[in-house]
Amino acid sequence: MKTRTRFAPSPTGMMHIGNLRTAIYAYLVAKHEDGDFILRIEDTDQNRQVDGAIEFIYNTLKICGMTIDEGPNNEGEVGPYLQSERKDLYKKYALELVEKGSAYYCFCDEERLCHLREVAENSKVPFMYDGCCKKLTKEEIEQKISNGDLYVIRQMMPKDGETTITDEIYGKITIQNDTLEDQILLKSDGYPTYNFANVIDDHLMGITHVIRGKEYLSQTAKYNLLYDTFGWEYPKYIHVSMVLGEDGTKLSKRNGDASFMDLYNDGYLAPAIINYLVLLGWCPPDNKEILSMEELIKLFDYHKINKASSEYDRKKLDWVNAHYIKALSDEEYIDFVKPFLSASYDLSNKSNEWINKLLLIYKDHISYGKEIVSLVEMFFNNKITIDEDCLSFINSDPCISNVLEVFKEEITKVTDWTIENINNVINNTKEKSCIKGKLLYMPIRIKTTGIMHGPELPDTLYLLGKETVLKRLNS
Repeated sequence: MKTRTRFAPSPTGMMHIGNLRTAIYAYLVAKHEDGDFILRIEDTDQNRQVDGAIEFIYNTLKICGMTIDEGPNNEGEVGPYLQSERKDLYKKYALELVEKGSAYYCFCDEERLCHLREVAENSKVPFMYDGCCKKLTKEEIEQKISNGDLYVIRQMMPKDGETTITDEIYGKITIQNDTLEDQILLKSDGYPTYNFANVIDDHLMGITHVIRGKEYLSQTAKYNLLYDTFGWEYPKYIHVSMVLGEDGTKLSKRNGDASFMDLYNDGYLAPAIINYLVLLGWCPPDNKEILSMEELIKLFDYHKINKASSEYDRKKLDWVNAHYIKALSDEEYIDFVKPFLSASYDLSNKSNEWINKLLLIYKDHISYGKEIVSLVEMFFNNKITIDEDCLSFINSDPCISNVLEVFKEEITKVTDWTIENINNVINNTKEKSCIKGKLLYMPIRIKTTGIMHGPELPDTLYLLGKETVLKRLNS
């Protein structure tokens, strides 16, 4: 049987990185086995939809290099791929369950349900629907429907025994049936619930592997009971651990955590983001950390996904992204980072040669594209600020003032402002002051740039220009 996986997001806005990681894992499971990757849009919650979100999802996956084999924009034989367009299908299967005696009509209004919730809360027990409407006769049900009473259809759960599920990561898990609530399958507006629609769609679309977050693991017993009632074969379940923020909470769009597009717009390269997210919970046999999509497809083994939650570490993402930036050709790098520069500074009086050289001296120093803005501030602002650490270093040794005086004298003599001549000035300062190492370089860098560390000093001074260098030395 051909491997088929699906990514089934809700069209509610930008894709946060935890959700994207699940999509990547689903994609890699399919492509490792030369299978199909399906996009299905779970838009049954009509109130939360965002205009243009479907195109946004397509665009995000395209940027990430994840080819969609079937979806709303490229339908296959098992569409439609929008759940809102499959509404009649869900009702058909819900009514079939009613006929089988595995589901029932529920006419309880919100007032009664709120009362039941209050009773459960006061008793300090989890709320569970009490199954009141299971007692209705066929005649009573028909009368209520003819009266236009609103209803939902609920799954009739067994209350004795237990249900065992098998997950590819977490193994066999047994759930006591008396803990399973008679969940709603079809809502009063005719739309299905998430749990019901997933089972119907996964079966009809031939999904062989269901990859989703660990938080849905406890729901799987309900899914399997539906599969059993219909006489359908279970898919393989692959529940992946959560991605947690540094504060230990789950990453979420609602909590304002970074989305893929936030990172992308800040200058994180899509292949680097993909590379990093895959390693949040999985690693290749040789522990290699920089992997192309082709390598990931070849090496990915979902059996090796970790059970433990992973922590989203921005510093590690920076490290991975820096590798990808360094691997760009100089032309690619300039095209990538220049828009961040031009969006923040007036470049009208700067030559392309000067701009390109400025960008290139930072190629080995930036972790993401937008970082260039803060790193080059010294080249565009007349005044620089020297922090306490730099001031402390400047005052740490009596020889430093002499180094700066000698350097100023030597730099004043330069008539042809070239990197070679600037380098000669630094060497002359070294000889005349008898100082070398950080006591030579760091005072000059601090006095002219305001920072202790940076790109090659001669290149930096060249780009600042003689007038600016002397002005800062005299300040």
